[in-house]
Amino acid sequence: MTVSNRASAGVYADRAGPILADGLRALGFDVDGPEVVPDGEPVGVALRNAVAQGYEVVLTTGGTGLNPSDRTPEMTRPVLDREVPGLAEAIRAYGLGHGVPAASLSRGLAGVAGSTLVVNLPGSTGGARDGMAVLAPVLVHAVDQIHGGDHPGGAG
Repeated sequence: MTVSNRASAGVYADRAGPILADGLRALGFDVDGPEVVPDGEPVGVALRNAVAQGYEVVLTTGGTGLNPSDRTPEMTRPVLDREVPGLAEAIRAYGLGHGVPAASLSRGLAGVAGSTLVVNLPGSTGGARDGMAVLAPVLVHAVDQIHGGDHPGGAG
């Protein structure tokens, strides 16, 4: 899901959402979208709809910064049943470690809503690529765990 007031208004094309969609497809997920929504309450509505429809993963891109219109975390938090702070921290750390000081300004969240993993990513194409770099090695396992799967090799 791309969160952008300007892209949703047709001012410019969504470039980060397709990066996430391609990344999810490469991991074997069926993908709808990316859906483009304006920031604010439409994000909450779209997230609740995705959870109700049983999506395994919802990645958002955009609306995680400090701009007054950036409200994605505020719309995400009430939808989540449990936060997964390590994912959001790892995404910020990856950006910082790759020379992107502004990664520390991302307020993105990650968590589980019902049986759906929701992760907020920055709105830039670089932020989307960095997010996929962090998520790719763990996403399939995370989804399996949400559905009751065990750790690889059993509990140890």
